[in-house]
Amino acid sequence: MNAPMLADNIIADAKGHKRFIVAIAGPPGAGKSSLAEALLSLLTKKTVQARIVPMDGFHLDNELLAHAKLTDRKGAPDTFDVAGFIHLMKRLVSLEDNVVIPTFDRTKDLSIAGAQMVSINDRVLIVEGNYLLLKQQPWAQLKRFWDHTIFINPGIDVLEKRLIKRWLEYGLEPEAAMLRALGNDIPNAHCVLEHSAGSDQSVNGLT
Repeated sequence: MNAPMLADNIIADAKGHKRFIVAIAGPPGAGKSSLAEALLSLLTKKTVQARIVPMDGFHLDNELLAHAKLTDRKGAPDTFDVAGFIHLMKRLVSLEDNVVIPTFDRTKDLSIAGAQMVSINDRVLIVEGNYLLLKQQPWAQLKRFWDHTIFINPGIDVLEKRLIKRWLEYGLEPEAAMLRALGNDIPNAHCVLEHSAGSDQSVNGLT
């Protein structure tokens, strides 16, 4: 299913909702951010006020990861402030106005606090992240917040190529890029693929 069809489905399903929350889940490198941006653009063109809420804003800081000896596992489920993310979703579901949210700067490899704001007028929220449908606690608590779910799975072979390319583009040497992708990202991808709940719609990628 392509992005325009997904956008049309969201608009149809959102009728009658003061706020409609779409979760885009999938393994690292699946294309969640690209699909979220495409949907945001399409919804905006159709005069639907929407905003992206990235789960990655809740990455633990590198110093905390180093202290916990989790640096090499950055991006795994236990390297996020999931309690803080759940609390944010409670605020967003309750239609609290002007909620400040963090984002993640991949170039700097750190979360940016207070980077964006969700207003009461943001009718559709597009939440994107690896573990939004994870069945393991405490992540499983998120399921109740989603009005519509999309799961992206382009396949492990595609993910490996994309993830190695990603780290090369961020300046890692070929050996380090492969180690980062295959030693951390791909295990996280298997976690997502093997332990996520079903979704309303599954897609292979952005078309």
